Amino acid sequence: MRTHTLVPSLLLLGAFSCTAACSSGSDGSSGTASDARPGAAPTPSPVRGVDPSKIKGLEIVSDSSEQSSCPFATSYPNVPGAEAMTAAMKKDVDERLADFRSGACEGGGNSLELNVSHQFLVASGDVLGVRLSTQDHSGAGSGLSTRTYWYDGKAGAYRTPLGLVADGSQDAFIAALKDQLKGREGIDATALDSTLSDPASRTAALDDMVFTTDGGLRVTFDRGEVGVPPAGTYMVAFPKETITPWLSAFGQRVQQQTMTPSRSLDLGAAPVPAPAVPTHTASGDDDTDCKKVTCIALTFDDGPAAPETATLLTSLAQYRARATFFTVGQNVAAHPELVRAEARAGHEVGNHSWNHPDLTKLTPSQIASQLNRTSAAIKAATGKAPTLFRPPYGAINAQVKSATTLSPVLWDVDTEDWKYRDEDKVARTVIAKAQRNDVVLMHDIHPTSVAAVPQILRTLTDRGYHFVTVSHLRASL
Repeated sequence: MRTHTLVPSLLLLGAFSCTAACSSGSDGSSGTASDARPGAAPTPSPVRGVDPSKIKGLEIVSDSSEQSSCPFATSYPNVPGAEAMTAAMKKDVDERLADFRSGACEGGGNSLELNVSHQFLVASGDVLGVRLSTQDHSGAGSGLSTRTYWYDGKAGAYRTPLGLVADGSQDAFIAALKDQLKGREGIDATALDSTLSDPASRTAALDDMVFTTDGGLRVTFDRGEVGVPPAGTYMVAFPKETITPWLSAFGQRVQQQTMTPSRSLDLGAAPVPAPAVPTHTASGDDDTDCKKVTCIALTFDDGPAAPETATLLTSLAQYRARATFFTVGQNVAAHPELVRAEARAGHEVGNHSWNHPDLTKLTPSQIASQLNRTSAAIKAATGKAPTLFRPPYGAINAQVKSATTLSPVLWDVDTEDWKYRDEDKVARTVIAKAQRNDVVLMHDIHPTSVAAVPQILRTLTDRGYHFVTVSHLRASL
């Protein structure tokens, strides 16, 4: 017997007052705090935010799993002209995911989760910088690690973080790093010298370097890289006047673009035509009476995605079908025009967190940040804040419910389209399993899922089904 998702008594949530975390300059990671370390250096100036919607031709490469024993969500950007950097990120993400699947997932267990999210550091002039934050709950401690990637448009080359420092200045830079780290609680001086003296291990350890808004440089070491694991992460900050003489020509350009960004990004790639955004406009409120006709709610998670979401909107418009999109905040920030198109066409836009973590593993303030940042992005794109949210992986508990006033939505039919990238199989699953008033789970980040929708719409329309939003379906019951 299936448990229905629309029983009103199961959807009441407690009130929540937003704290400062809601508007913090979070980097988009899953929200779990990094390992605290006694005696940490003062926090330097902040890293400048970047509006990804201004990056022409941007594609967010996303993947996720709804498998409860091995949940994962990954994302990284693909920027025209920076293909070498995209390849480096893809390689690292694929290796992380392969290790997670072959190692942690083999034993199963709901305590496991892998999340890789992205943050733009610089995207102006001829430089591009991205940080990937990885949360691996199969490891010890917080499981948080970070890595930055850099692209030099002038040279047409991918750069590692150490490429920000001139070759002739690296010895002085390393010596200064050691001076700042030695004596801190948890630092092993012998291990530190060994790590930063060997070229290979040095490059591996110095994998997160970023400029701050005042021109300083922040170097972050993951848990266990330069100190004992229980001590957590370490951060060293150099002021502008110290770091500038050591920078490479590329590093100087990154520093300048961080302090005073150019109006646009130009990596020397051929101009990318702006993708077509559907202009379908709903004629008015949906007057479908689900008490009199057979209704169903198609829902699409993890988007928006270019060009898949645009293709999906066109298919829905052809059948005058309405749907609900549970959007991921970092993707909304990258493609607000697609979210506006969803709302303009009469679809419902819901909240699916900022970067798809298991919310039950976060603190109340982290849950609030994940949901409130996403709601703010949706409202900025559409002019209307969402009222619904879908917890990633369907993972929800009392703490999650009490951290938000949004109403949770699960599903009745899981197409498992994240596992089976087969449009015919996805279509057959929906057509075979769908019943009146069901909520169907799909993902508009997968081309095969989007390709399955016309067959679903055609077949179920012939059977008398009407496609409505989740809120419309609820209001009819």
